[in-house]
Amino acid sequence: MKLYVQLMILFVISLIGEGISSFFHLPIPGSIIGLIILFLALQFKWLRTRHVNMVGNFLLANMTILFLPPAVGIMEKFDVIAPYLLPIVLIVFFAAVINIILIALVVQFIKRRFEGDYEKGDAK
Repeated sequence: MKLYVQLMILFVISLIGEGISSFFHLPIPGSIIGLIILFLALQFKWLRTRHVNMVGNFLLANMTILFLPPAVGIMEKFDVIAPYLLPIVLIVFFAAVINIILIALVVQFIKRRFEGDYEKGDAK
């Protein structure tokens, strides 16, 4: 019964996000708005982690199953995507490179700002 309640909490939050997206005709998908609502609810302690913990862990453990329908959809419409394959691959590649560089810079900044710069060879 606990799993059903937790699943219903996630479904209701997702439904609210879909409703907001549809009602206001936003270009943001309702699922993303639902994730933002869930994040804010957890952040402001309107919802505790224990209220969605079991279902969240189950969904994370079985995440690969959730990617199958979109992958099948992409393969089904491959003839539409094929002419744009090179730009898609280039965009994904350069986005990944930019992401890695940006993450490295942020980690370096945080390390220097909050942990200090450590000298090599001074470990005792």
